Amino acid sequence: MKVSDDPDATLITYSLGSCIGVSIYDPTVRVGGILHFMLPESKIDPQKALKNPWMFADSGIPLFFKEAYRLGAEKVRLTVKVVGGAQILDDSNFFNIGKRNYMALRKIFWANNILIRAEEIGGSVNRTLSLELSTGKVIVKTSGDGVREI
Repeated sequence: MKVSDDPDATLITYSLGSCIGVSIYDPTVRVGGILHFMLPESKIDPQKALKNPWMFADSGIPLFFKEAYRLGAEKVRLTVKVVGGAQILDDSNFFNIGKRNYMALRKIFWANNILIRAEEIGGSVNRTLSLELSTGKVIVKTSGDGVREI
């Protein structure tokens, strides 16, 4: 997780498979961030959750937004974009981590009245997510499918 108000920064997270990448951006104060979480619920591993709460949707998402608010972002101005949640290394669909991650995110967003402006979810490919803080531009690079702005 990284949140910044440095207009020269570009934040990037790589290899979003079943993980979810969330980008938020407030154009008025040019505060933005990226959260890359791996699992839906911190109760899966409470010890890891204490050391790295951003690893989990339920503990990472609230902390992520609070950090942006601390730098001056306001919820009503945020542009939220979501990437990832693919079905990787689980051909039998037994674990469904990508789907479970996405459902955990949607549940948290619904409870907190957060709208998603754009998303690229599912499939079976890895993605890289970047956010330019000077413009708010969000770029997704998809394995075998190129680069595009969302």
